[in-house]
Amino acid sequence: MTEQNPPSQAAKNEKRSWFGRKKSVAEPEQHTSSATTEERATIEQGLEPSRSGFLSKLGQVFKGTFDLDDVLFDELEETLMTCDIGVHASLALVDRLRDRVEAEKIQDQRGVLLALRHEIAEMLAPSQRELNLTHSPTVILVVGVNGVGKTTTTAKLANQLKAQGNSVMLAAADTFRAAAVEQLQEWGGKLDIPVISQGSGADAAAVAHDALMAAKAKNCDVLLIDTAGRLHTQTDLMEQLQKVIRVIQKIDPDSPHEVIQVLDAGTGQNALSQLEHFQKAVNVSGLCLTKLDGSAKGGVAVSLSEKFKLPIHYVGVGEGVNDLRRFDANQFAAALIAAE
Repeated sequence: MTEQNPPSQAAKNEKRSWFGRKKSVAEPEQHTSSATTEERATIEQGLEPSRSGFLSKLGQVFKGTFDLDDVLFDELEETLMTCDIGVHASLALVDRLRDRVEAEKIQDQRGVLLALRHEIAEMLAPSQRELNLTHSPTVILVVGVNGVGKTTTTAKLANQLKAQGNSVMLAAADTFRAAAVEQLQEWGGKLDIPVISQGSGADAAAVAHDALMAAKAKNCDVLLIDTAGRLHTQTDLMEQLQKVIRVIQKIDPDSPHEVIQVLDAGTGQNALSQLEHFQKAVNVSGLCLTKLDGSAKGGVAVSLSEKFKLPIHYVGVGEGVNDLRRFDANQFAAALIAAE
């Protein structure tokens, strides 16, 4: 064992039209957001590609003179589907939106967009939950497929938790990918967080075992275990992941206390398939959605939340160490749907 101590729903059939009614636009009630001004600015900037994509497509729906009727809502439904919100979530959103537009006699584009923003926030709200850090140490297993930014996200999450006053340890259990151990060690050095490792090719379960023993001995608050990226078709690697869990449960039967899957927003609807397979194998408890700044597929968060009802703990909106941000449903919806 090597410890590196760092140097320093269906649509309604009846025809509806509200065009010609007296305008009465009520702005939707907003959820309380705990986000700071800096966090809101960062999320808005990170979601710029997705927001621009939404704005462009929604502009086609509302171009020229329009009636708020079934034709428009059908077009809106199709637009949401093309923005990676997915079929089921889009149907549910538009159904709820129809009801709000009718109830509030909303008449114009801005009112519809504000109502849509509100309904998206409502759909995302169940996913706004904090990590469970009540155990000592809290063992967090980080999983995902190759190329989603898992090791980097693990380090950024460690930095977040440390900044919150927790003592944190990292376990370099991605012994399959070349240089993964060195990458996490480098992050540990930058962040002044100890890393437990055994080198490339070592038994990942043994690394996790040693790391948990070390975290207990040093009374660490949180142990983050980075694991090898794998596809669900890679049976040997999926079995290795299950072995890691069996081994650490011999030390702490309740561990891992959190299983966080890192998903690349750029994969769009494929992220749902990835999550479904990992959920069956290792009972994923929460998500980190990365690379939102590099794609226009931020709507996938809505689809994930609507289908799986899992927490989205953090979102990645940039390459900097502080660009992993806590997920806030209202803030995310406001950054996704421009209504001004």
